[in-house]
Amino acid sequence: MALSSVCGYKPPTSTLASNFSDFNEETCGNFSANSTLALPPFAHPATNLGRVLTDDQGKDIAMNFDHGTTTLGFKFKGGVLLAVDSRATGGMYIGSGSVRKIIEINQFLLGTMAGGAADCTYWERVLSKQCRLYELRNRERISVAAASKLLSNMAYNYKGMGLSMGVMVAGYDKRGPGLYYVDSDGERTSGDVFSVGSGSIFAYGVLDAGYRYDLTDEEAYDLGRRSIYHATHRDAASGGIVRVYHMKPTGFEIISEQDCKELHYMYADEKKK
Repeated sequence: MALSSVCGYKPPTSTLASNFSDFNEETCGNFSANSTLALPPFAHPATNLGRVLTDDQGKDIAMNFDHGTTTLGFKFKGGVLLAVDSRATGGMYIGSGSVRKIIEINQFLLGTMAGGAADCTYWERVLSKQCRLYELRNRERISVAAASKLLSNMAYNYKGMGLSMGVMVAGYDKRGPGLYYVDSDGERTSGDVFSVGSGSIFAYGVLDAGYRYDLTDEEAYDLGRRSIYHATHRDAASGGIVRVYHMKPTGFEIISEQDCKELHYMYADEKKK
């Protein structure tokens, strides 16, 4: 005979764990389906989000979704090069100077971040999970085209709901180097040269002057680095650390991480010579 029956013990009908689980199901609908995004509990979240926030005087709080960044990527004979800055802004406020805007999806896939940092980070992590599941099911790496299509399909499901993403997906597969642009509307474009963000117009000026397909590795590194530096110099919403990654047939390699201030003085000394 069990000890509980001898002592007359009756377990409670609800426990802390079950109460917590019920609470989560009510308030966090995506706990049971964590690959979907739980939407705010009101209609048209993209336009109505600011209307549900009020200050202590009952006035609506305007939501400031201004962002700034500079990211670029281009294909050349040595693979794909990605270069980014590291400044995160909200309007005129600099939230961080050390954001890692190149997200390592796996050893042969990289994603960049432009737009909302939370949106880009979340959905590229979901993409990383989906790419791993594809490898386990099919016993081969997912192609760059298929990975970018997965991200595009996920973003399209939430079109018009307030997502903010301007992402480049770069990688190397059996077809060779691949570079795609994907945004929060589900648009997906293949190309050889992309620059995304508020400083992209300045980066394009340097890229257009120096880009060619037969660049050597060192020339490609210098071109990407200079392009991001000039964008940080002219665009107030870009700055911090200039990071350069090289995607090779053997996987990605981190080339350099330099402060844009150091690059400013280095390039200034070059002009004096």
